[in-house]
Amino acid sequence: MKLIGVTSCPSGVAHTYMAAEALETAAKAKGWEVKIETQGAIGIENELNANDVETADVVILTKDIAIKNEERFAGKKIVRVTVAQAAKQAPEIITKLESMLAQA
Repeated sequence: MKLIGVTSCPSGVAHTYMAAEALETAAKAKGWEVKIETQGAIGIENELNANDVETADVVILTKDIAIKNEERFAGKKIVRVTVAQAAKQAPEIITKLESMLAQA
């Protein structure tokens, strides 16, 4: 499985990066390929490219504030969570995604 995502929080500081790290760790623990873009106070980092988007099985987006360039995910399976959920419940989120994709 390949997971991509974008994390961002209103202040664009700690939670943005904590959520990205938690999702990456949880996905890798399941053997997934993963790339998470952060949209923080210092701008966009680890930016997703067209190939990342095209080859992804699922996209996870934080919903606390608007994600820049969200239109690039049109037609993909998108799951939205809060940045706090991503930071604190990443293993549970990945397990739910795994179940959701298995049923598709």
